[in-house]
Parts: sequence; C-alpha cells; structure tokens
Amino acid sequence: MIDARNIRSDDLRYLLAVARTGRRQSAALDLGVDHTTVSRRIRALEKALGVRLLQRSADSWELTDVGRSIAEKARLIEEAVQETADVVLGISENALRGTIRITAPDGFGSLFVAPALAKLRMSHPHLVVELITDTRQLNLYQSGFDLAVAVGTPITSRLVSERVCQYSLGLYGSEEYFREHGEPGSLDELTAHPLVFFVDSLLQVGDLDLSRHLPGVAAKFMSTNIFAHVAATRSGGGIGLLPAFMADQHADLRRILPDAVDVRLAFSLAARRESLTNPAVQAVRQAIQEEVRSRRDELVPTQ
Repeated sequence: MIDARNIRSDDLRYLLAVARTGRRQSAALDLGVDHTTVSRRIRALEKALGVRLLQRSADSWELTDVGRSIAEKARLIEEAVQETADVVLGISENALRGTIRITAPDGFGSLFVAPALAKLRMSHPHLVVELITDTRQLNLYQSGFDLAVAVGTPITSRLVSERVCQYSLGLYGSEEYFREHGEPGSLDELTAHPLVFFVDSLLQVGDLDLSRHLPGVAAKFMSTNIFAHVAATRSGGGIGLLPAFMADQHADLRRILPDAVDVRLAFSLAARRESLTNPAVQAVRQAIQEEVRSRRDELVPTQ
C-alpha cells in the first residue's frame, strides 16, 4: 500500500524538471538548487511511490513508463499552481508562459525558427523561448529540449515527429570564382573544383552524406557550420553545395547545373510524448509551421 501522506507534491516539480531537460544538473539550474538536491528529491519520491521513475541512458535520464504517467499527472498540478499565481497577478487565463527549449539546424533555425519564435513571443510576453542551433540527427539519447527540428526523420520511437517541409540544395559559386577558375559544365568537370561542404568525420546526419549525392566528389573546404559554407563560397573558396533558402539571399552567388544536382531533403519537427500536452509547445509548433507555409517558395524555389 502507498500512503499518500508520504508523497510530497513539491517533489513532483523535480521529476518534471528532469523529464524536460534529461539531466539533473540542468534541472537543478532551472529550479535554482544544486544537483544533489534534485537527486535527493527524486529518490524520496521513488521511495514514497515504491517504483523507479527514471532510468539512465547513454548520456541522459529518461522517464520509465510509470514515470511518464506520473509526470503527466504532475504537470496538471504544476499548471494549477501557476494558474493560481496568474489569478493573483491578473494574467489572462489563456496566456502562454513558461520556458520552451527548441533545437534546430543552424541555417533553418536562424532563418525560419527564430522569426517564428520572435513573433510568438511578442504576442505572449510571459513566454520564454530558448533556441539551440546545431546540425545533427536526433536519436534516442538526446535530451534537454521540448521541441526539435532535425534533418530527416528522428531515429527513435520515443519522439512524436512530423515532417515540416522539404528543402532544396544545389551547387553555387561566386561570379568572381567562375571568372578566375571557370565554370564546370558537367559533374565530371566538377571534380576539378574544390567543393565546400560539411566535415565528413563530424557529420552526424546521414541524409547529408556527400557520397550519396555527389559520388566521387570530395570536399576541400569543410566546416560544421552552414553559415561558414555560405561565407566561404561567397569569398571564392570553391563551389558550395548549399541550401537554396540561404544561397539565394546573396546576389553574388549563382546556381549551376540545376538539372544535374537538385538534392531534396526534409526537416522534421519532433517532441517527446510528455511535452505534447503543453499549450506553449503546441503554440511553438504551430508558429513554425505557419512560418514555413508563408515562405515555402524560399525552401524549394522554382527553377
């Protein structure tokens, strides 16, 4: 038997914080305590309930099945407490609040996600948004986010994902580069030119594997950051395989061999199942979808 008097409702806040961040130290920062306090309060809750609520994965903490169910109930308590405070402060019942953390690839995150978040936050001043940009593929062990945009499809069933949009990559070069080094007229001629692309050994996104799209072509200028790709290409460092939504912003870049090279990839939006009931998470999701819908021609431009 479980004695409900031994369950401290405040301990549920600690469970929610770890569930959101996946790390006890991150949860401690969010709660304004040290990580030992987080560990102690989670252990106390598990002891009171007689079940394991968290399990260790490769580099984070994941909710167990029963932990996920309890977190859903705990979120209702947290929302009720916040709504009580909102009544005293005179904040609208429908106002979005709290902190939402989203990860996204560098380019798409900066040019599409950031504007969407900025517009949403201006309408909801009590909402705090954190945008973390990085080009990677989501896997089972990543944590510390409420929503994530990734290239391709997340490789875990623990995330609920949906396709956001398709986007096009093509070969671009500067007019200065073409004047000095000539313009390749075929893929065979492309091999004589330095290609600007990602660092292969550090690339964690299978859909961006260069050998899949340009077999036999080797990158000679490499970076982990897509903005560096654009800058290097504009500076005459070579021919870049660039997203059209970034390259087409620069009048000094020109696309070549569009019929031979038109790589189509997709961005997916993913969330943990336990995050989907959060109204702020749903609002961010909708804001990103709306931003994409209004600018779809930038992602896949007509030739």
